[in-house]
Amino acid sequence: MRPQFQDMSVHAVTSGLLSSFVGFSSSFAVVVQGLVAVGASPAQAASGLMLAALAMGLGGIILSLRYRMPLSVAWTTPGAAFLATLAVPEGGFAVAVGAFMLASALIVVAGLWRPLGQMAEAIPMPLANAMLAGILLPLCLAPFRAMGELPQIALPVFAVWAVMARLNRLLAVPSAVALAAVLVWQGLEPGAFAMDRLWSGPVFVMPQLTLSGVVGIALPLFILTMASQNVTGIAVLRSFGYAPKAGPLISFTGVMGVLAAPFGSPGVNLAAITAALCAGPEAHPDPDRRYWSAVVAGAGYAVMGLGAAMAVALMAVAPPAVIATVAGLALLGALASALAASVAEPVAREASLVTILMTASGVSFFGIGAAFWGLLAGAAFYAWDTRKLRKAAMEAEAQEA
Repeated sequence: MRPQFQDMSVHAVTSGLLSSFVGFSSSFAVVVQGLVAVGASPAQAASGLMLAALAMGLGGIILSLRYRMPLSVAWTTPGAAFLATLAVPEGGFAVAVGAFMLASALIVVAGLWRPLGQMAEAIPMPLANAMLAGILLPLCLAPFRAMGELPQIALPVFAVWAVMARLNRLLAVPSAVALAAVLVWQGLEPGAFAMDRLWSGPVFVMPQLTLSGVVGIALPLFILTMASQNVTGIAVLRSFGYAPKAGPLISFTGVMGVLAAPFGSPGVNLAAITAALCAGPEAHPDPDRRYWSAVVAGAGYAVMGLGAAMAVALMAVAPPAVIATVAGLALLGALASALAASVAEPVAREASLVTILMTASGVSFFGIGAAFWGLLAGAAFYAWDTRKLRKAAMEAEAQEA
């Protein structure tokens, strides 16, 4: 085997840097918004963002060098979007941290113990996508509501996003984020931005487990991470000709998530979108040398994670409508994909619609959030609507026998 440094190339470095820039700037606002929604203080939110970036950076570096494949690791953007729809749990942020740790522990087990992974994969994909669409829908409405509340910022940000999405979709959200930051900065009163907030170290939070935290946060977070991130990430890698064993990779991301959770990280997983940037031919013509792009991306994530406090400090002084605008624009692509996948199968359309609407409604029973009830209601409809298909299949098998 060649020495690994001889595999590095300009292609890999540029693709890796682009991947980390796009991955961080496109969704860090969603992560912070989700952490704050479940009770994190500014210091705890900065800690969670920092540790998530470090976990995915180090995770990508270790996996890519170990397997010599472009194995990118990312934070769970759908999971963070789900958190942004919740209220502060009873018991505060410590309960959310306990749920983060449990969700990551379940990911470890899913990778090591195939039956649990199969249970997660057994959830019908239309319903999993419908739950994700229901989570994203209220968040994606925010940019359009903000146009009425704060048009002087929301309209230019949306216009930049819309134009860039047609010129270079990867840079659309980063461009919108950059413009929003400039407009917010220009509108600040002198002394409004506290310079002493530009650095904040890790903040340890003792995890707490409660029944509502387990059912209302941990289980939906686990399902979203497995169905919309890890499974998709493996599929993206295979589409580029790589054939990694999924179990060890998934378990490793779970371990990184467990280690980072007590410091506020909502979890990490195999990347999907940014995985394509690192695994494609742009990273290098030779597939065997593309792994360096994921290594460089990992280093980029780690460096940007050290500036998490600065990002949180700027978000703290920005009007809430601006943060909601940036987060909503970052999730529009995911919403479109989830909606399309949720109604792709005619037999599942009504069940998916029930899941979407109940999840988006925000209804809560017994302290358990809408995502769980939406998935449960949709599963009941799906089981009823597909019973005839199952019966016909059983009858056909009996006749063949």
